[in-house]
Amino acid sequence: MVQVSMTVNGRASSGEVEGRTLLSSFLRDDLSLTGTHVGCDTSQCGACVVHVNGEAIKACTMLAAEADGAEVTTIEGMANADGSLNVIQQAFQDHHGLQCGFCTPGMVMSAAALLKENPEPSETEVRDYLEGNLCRCTGYHNIVKAIMAASGQDVSSIAAE
Repeated sequence: MVQVSMTVNGRASSGEVEGRTLLSSFLRDDLSLTGTHVGCDTSQCGACVVHVNGEAIKACTMLAAEADGAEVTTIEGMANADGSLNVIQQAFQDHHGLQCGFCTPGMVMSAAALLKENPEPSETEVRDYLEGNLCRCTGYHNIVKAIMAASGQDVSSIAAE
């Protein structure tokens, strides 16, 4: 067993895990942060994206022990301080960027990383950045629209596919 300590969504968190415990499992099972979804366990779907020390990573590819001492942000930590949706979450709601919602946490976390890196991405840049996130419901059009809206861009000219 390995002792791990990290700051998750601004709060100190620790636990004892097996050395092979994935960060996604630690977040979900030990910390009850079930917004980090596990869809494939092979890093193909992106449903488990979280931020570790400010970088977007797939939590199913990182051991909890590797995150020892890190700052981790999950979808539960993305809301505003008053509990209201942040600009990206609100844009997903406003532009219907979700359907079943399974991929949404990973999409929002990836969108936040993209907008941090590129505050005003083009439609092509958004689509390219989301390459590692799979959605089986929406066809991505409204997800792309939501991310561009969250960046403050006019999305009225984005044609439906």
